[in-house]
Amino acid sequence: MKPTTLKISLALSALTLAVLSLAYLDNSDSTNTTSAALDANKTFASIEFTDTAAPSTAAQMATTYTESSAIVTYTDGTKDTFPLSYTKLFGVNDKVGTNPYPAGTLYNEAMQPILDPNGLPAVAETPDANSLLNIDGQIYLISHLEYDWREVLADGSESTARLARKPMSMILTKMAQDPKRGALTAVDQAPIDFSNVDGLWIPCFGSQTPWNTHLGSEEDYDLQYNPLATSYTVTQSGLDQLDNLYFTSSSTPVANPYHYGYMPEVTVNANGTPSVVKHYSMGRGTWEMSKVMPDGKTAYHGDDGSNVASIMYVADKAGDLSAGTLYAAKVTEQTGSYSANIKWVKLGQATDAQVKTLADTHSFGDIFNNEAANPDGTCPTLTRVRAGSTTDECLSVKTGKEQAAAFLETRRYAALLGATTEFNKMEGIAVNNKDKHLYMAISYLDGGMKDNGLPANMEHLKMAKISAGATLTLPMAAGQDDINGNLIASDYVVTNFYIEDNLRGRDITPDALGNIADPSYIANTDNVFFSEKMRTLFIGEDSGTHVNNFVWAYNVDTKKLSRILTNVAGAEATGLQAVENMNGHAYIMSNSQHHGEYISTMNADLAAAVDAIGVQKVNAGNFGYIGGIPAIK
Repeated sequence: MKPTTLKISLALSALTLAVLSLAYLDNSDSTNTTSAALDANKTFASIEFTDTAAPSTAAQMATTYTESSAIVTYTDGTKDTFPLSYTKLFGVNDKVGTNPYPAGTLYNEAMQPILDPNGLPAVAETPDANSLLNIDGQIYLISHLEYDWREVLADGSESTARLARKPMSMILTKMAQDPKRGALTAVDQAPIDFSNVDGLWIPCFGSQTPWNTHLGSEEDYDLQYNPLATSYTVTQSGLDQLDNLYFTSSSTPVANPYHYGYMPEVTVNANGTPSVVKHYSMGRGTWEMSKVMPDGKTAYHGDDGSNVASIMYVADKAGDLSAGTLYAAKVTEQTGSYSANIKWVKLGQATDAQVKTLADTHSFGDIFNNEAANPDGTCPTLTRVRAGSTTDECLSVKTGKEQAAAFLETRRYAALLGATTEFNKMEGIAVNNKDKHLYMAISYLDGGMKDNGLPANMEHLKMAKISAGATLTLPMAAGQDDINGNLIASDYVVTNFYIEDNLRGRDITPDALGNIADPSYIANTDNVFFSEKMRTLFIGEDSGTHVNNFVWAYNVDTKKLSRILTNVAGAEATGLQAVENMNGHAYIMSNSQHHGEYISTMNADLAAAVDAIGVQKVNAGNFGYIGGIPAIK
């Protein structure tokens, strides 16, 4: 028998909201103030950000803060300066509003908390994507909980062991906004129910659609079919966790690996309730995120992993991601440079319903023929590919199974058709509509992107390694044909990529703090978000090469790079979203996760000093935003 479903209402009475708003107005904490308005008698011309110095003391390294300002220039040449501040909205252990459980709690299919080894609600330490949405005048925040594998012992300390990953959650938070200062407060909260789509697996970064919904992701690590000699087995740990912790109503295993690795879309309805769909037609991978272009139909995916593909999706109809065509990039590198030309390989067309049926009825062996490789790595009769791992495979698609291969095994099918599956740690995607540029984060320019001595058909990229990674700039154009000469029905087709100088990390020998990438430059780009009105690319780090991770602002016109936030040591910067104008106020949403996971090269004395200050590590993760930025109309 299923446990009674937990129901948490997000509805708040007008009186409750009024009391909360008044209470917040009395809060004099300067970190909760936002910007004054732009001069109404002048015309905005541009904005730039001053630099927050990289932390150098234990006290600084143990804190998340900003010392930056936004400097606005008007068309008459005059300027205004607006100091920035960082506000924590809530942490994963905090309870918000009527929710009786901590914000980071994970839930099963009956919306009852999943329990940790101590019998307490399991709390994830990994806040990730944010979507701050205005729904008919009411502000809501949709947020991801990415993964959880830290075991908290009975005494509150952390075990050195790592648990198997658990089924994950998203949360919906109702927000109050101070009308004068713009300060945001979390006033009520509830988990989002994913039981109608078989639950949720590792939602990483996300984005907002042109039609004001949240587009999430699933990195389906632990749910892949992995090669084992001449037979294939699905990684079992993830399926066991789903069966044991999520599907509590069934006494027999029901978890299916082909039900995960897609883009979930969450709509907040006018009454404040969320609705969820998974877009199976957008393909299956270890998706960091997907970003829909301004045309409302073209989307590009960030595929996080080793030997991954760059995937483009073109929906049949604008504003509807339930049916479309998948393409994979084939790259021709410009020798001796960090640049390449791109053509697109068509993988197939399908609807969500068609792919869901395929997922329900297929296993790996239903889709592919496979054989063992020869001792030298060649294949006796089938095609040799390297897709999604560092292991080479000998595969062919069974007759009539092309659509299943395209949408259930997107990377492998792309490789079989000759597309490039050499990208490494592909993370966030952002779009600059004015210049028609896409930005793609490559956290570590390594792995398949280097020269690995493979046959020419498998070795499209031979770039010099950059451990600190880079952000690619990818121009887009209309009127582009696919590799077979067929017109692609999109005005936003990537044609090439290159790396701008200030968007490339700099590897160094360890400095006095332990940085192995120059802290004056971005290292290991993860989240990216472009503001059209600010002409600024915002970048959050997930760095194994910086002692502290930063959030950066890069002006694409002046090429000025500014560090605008530094996170507590070891914490990844996540949840990036630049909100240019919400009821006359602007925000940069920015979370932090897994505090205190220091890089191995960190100065030992400094690490001990940071620990002594009391940095919370166990189940530590915060949701918050950078305020002080003037809204731009």
